[in-house]
Amino acid sequence: MATFERIKEASKRKGMSLQTLAEKAGLGINSIYKWKTSTPKTDALVKVAKVLDVSIDYLLGQENNTSSIKTVDITDDDVIMTFEGKEIPPEDIELMKRLLRGKSNE
Repeated sequence: MATFERIKEASKRKGMSLQTLAEKAGLGINSIYKWKTSTPKTDALVKVAKVLDVSIDYLLGQENNTSSIKTVDITDDDVIMTFEGKEIPPEDIELMKRLLRGKSNE
């Protein structure tokens, strides 16, 4: 799997679009998409790895340990949840929490 695909997979697991990832990493909004056909600079890759909480080795395909990818904790109020690049409203997040707990009538 190429670096771009690993970044895309890891960002999906974190619940963010590639554009959001690029913004959080301090990169241009479409920078990561360019990595489909070009090699990212080391400093940019370091920033992306930090945002995704994965190692650079994982992104480069030198490590296959997907357990290094941390999942989003839906109970963490500091996490901004998104779907298809749009922020999920707080009332929908509360509904998801109730459904995940198996208590849809609270």
